[in-house]
Amino acid sequence: MQNITYDVRIYKTEVYKGSTITTYRTRWKTSAKVWREMFRNKAQAASFEAELRSAARKGEAFDVTTGRPVSWGRARTDMTWYDFCLAYVDMKWKGSSGKHRANTAWALVTVMPAMLAGERGKPEDKAIRSALRRWAFNTKNREHCPDNAARVLQWVARNTKPASALADTKTARAVLDAAATLLDGTPAAPSTVRRNRAILHNACEYAIELGLLTENPVKAVKWKAPKTSSEIDRRSVVNHTQARQLLDAIRAQEPSGPRLVAFFAILYYAGLRPEEAVNLRRENVALPALAWEGESGKWEEPADNWGELAFCTASPEVGAEWTDDGSRREQRQLKARPEGEWRHVPTAPPLTKLLRWHLTAFAPGPEGRVFAGIRGGELSTITYRRAWDNARRIALSPAEYSSPLARRVYDLRHACVSTWLNGGVPPAQVAEWAGHSVSVLLKVYAKCIEGQDETSKRRIEAALRG
Repeated sequence: MQNITYDVRIYKTEVYKGSTITTYRTRWKTSAKVWREMFRNKAQAASFEAELRSAARKGEAFDVTTGRPVSWGRARTDMTWYDFCLAYVDMKWKGSSGKHRANTAWALVTVMPAMLAGERGKPEDKAIRSALRRWAFNTKNREHCPDNAARVLQWVARNTKPASALADTKTARAVLDAAATLLDGTPAAPSTVRRNRAILHNACEYAIELGLLTENPVKAVKWKAPKTSSEIDRRSVVNHTQARQLLDAIRAQEPSGPRLVAFFAILYYAGLRPEEAVNLRRENVALPALAWEGESGKWEEPADNWGELAFCTASPEVGAEWTDDGSRREQRQLKARPEGEWRHVPTAPPLTKLLRWHLTAFAPGPEGRVFAGIRGGELSTITYRRAWDNARRIALSPAEYSSPLARRVYDLRHACVSTWLNGGVPPAQVAEWAGHSVSVLLKVYAKCIEGQDETSKRRIEAALRG
């Protein structure tokens, strides 16, 4: 069996003296996993430690999913929700992206208030959220938890309902309601609600696997999630004139503007996602050779001035605390694509010319990246978001600035795909360039395709005349 181990080490019980209470923590290790159990009473901690040592001396196998001896059986229904969350986070950590790790932690933090069982001595809500997200629900950082956060987590560990409490419909509904609510009590965005619900569903499936639940309460409770719209808001899509004005406004910003123009142009002309553009290397850019013009006596852009981008990785910024190597960005395969699958996107003549200028004017960034910060380091999200907001303020009218028009950097990608579709490029080709499936493409961009209504009306008129 792969879920058991005989490699067990038991440490001396640790004592934590707080301002009002003293707690005792038993620590032991099964294989490479360190476990902890908190007790309010010294005798309880000593008894628990003695039982562990007795099982280890007898050579009993330990379950790596619970840390307990296998002989203790499936009597795990008393596992608290807090302990279960730790087990769930650890189980998911290795196979998850940094972004998914962060989303999982935040979803569990969001529903924790519904699973707390006490109020006496409760720390501030903000302190609980911070300790849970930064330390408890982060497998990599948990061992380095500072004393102040450890005291908060000790209170949470002592005052959390058992995971089996989710079998109660009232508790399950309270948890789902918490997943749909922001910290200020207002409803969360539908996309956030659906993401939190999906994480809870998966967590409860793991609870069933551990024998803590007999059925998934997320399925059992009659709870209606808010509807979401996957369609692009046409008000956010800029036209070509507006896009040029915004790029000019980027170029005018010193000192970082000139080196950011090509970055935003790639989003608008080639439809890349920001995390894809940030990760481009020079070898990912293929530009046509310049043509010698005898009359002018210099090299000129060729008549067929189309280049190509070829890439297979993206680099989303998720934060150093969620990546394995401690970097702010995580190297991942392309969205919704298997590892190693490449995407090829043509560069229109305006983009080709701008990329050629950029590659000549600026030295490559870390690891040969096309785009870098002003000091040569990684191009951070906050840098290009700040520049984009300034460009909108400069290039757009006050009414346009306060509207959804190009409010997000990502909206440039939407404008590019909309331009391709309205230009008559077949949807299958647009989907390939954009990294979508055709079904998702048409579902998301259906309202951005102009002229279809009038064409359909003319066809209906022709049919009626016939």
